[in-house]
Amino acid sequence: MIASVFSKTRPINYLILGIITLFLYGLYQFKETSWTNDGWQIAQKIGLFLFLFASYLLLNFLTLKNNLTKSNNYTILLFSIFLFLFPLIFKTPNVIIANFLLLLALRRLISLQNLKNTKEKIFDASFWIFVATLFHFWCISFIILVFISIIFHVSGNYKNWIIPILALFAVAILSVLVDLILDNNLISDLYSEINTSFNFSYFENIYQNIALAVFSSVALLFFSTQITEVQNKPLNQQSTYKKILFAFLLGVLIYVLSDHKNNSYLIFSLAPLAILGANFIETIKTNWMKETTLYLLVFVSITMFLLQL
Repeated sequence: MIASVFSKTRPINYLILGIITLFLYGLYQFKETSWTNDGWQIAQKIGLFLFLFASYLLLNFLTLKNNLTKSNNYTILLFSIFLFLFPLIFKTPNVIIANFLLLLALRRLISLQNLKNTKEKIFDASFWIFVATLFHFWCISFIILVFISIIFHVSGNYKNWIIPILALFAVAILSVLVDLILDNNLISDLYSEINTSFNFSYFENIYQNIALAVFSSVALLFFSTQITEVQNKPLNQQSTYKKILFAFLLGVLIYVLSDHKNNSYLIFSLAPLAILGANFIETIKTNWMKETTLYLLVFVSITMFLLQL
């Protein structure tokens, strides 16, 4: 049932995922209700949900527009499944916004494939990555993907290597202006985040630990199977799939480097892993195995979500 419903791109699929996400998001937010008396906090909660839903739409757009999967909605289904494994994401505004910005950057880097307006795309991607860095410093790791993309497509022109530096200056100047105008300590807050931690004993309960173990197992399966499939992709698509693999690894790197570690930092690896997972689901030939795989993932995800409430 699930596999057949999401095997094609239908508007109803967005509605289904939107309603489920809204319900679980609301369920998590209403664990405590003090924010319901504050109009600004209410607006923030609504805004965060809109960012989450916009992430669904953006991820689906970049997947289908660039033929990263067949014409289906498995990618956003898997993205939502991974999201529900880590409900702490729902109360971490910075990572939700930063992840959306990295998706904007990833969209521009993937579109480099057609070699049109390459300088604009490199600048846009770098710009969004540096803006994301203002929300979570270690998002700066994604700039590595910009240089990887330059190597894949446009390494011959030395000007392309300078463009990310120009984007850095643009974001730095805008940040200083915002800091001076609003006096919101943006620069000092960013500076305070430039720390790393390799302490992985941060779990508040055993269910967070189990959720990470489940995610790690699924991620290893999807990544290991798809890394061997790259050579079977069309030649003009292989560099794009390599970028998705690198994007997943960089998402994991952000989690590993982040200080005050928690499971919410895994959000940066969810979108590329969902694309890899959608490709894995497409390779399953028998329909009952597809259904069983997706039902199992949905069941585990929702169960782990409820246990972490």
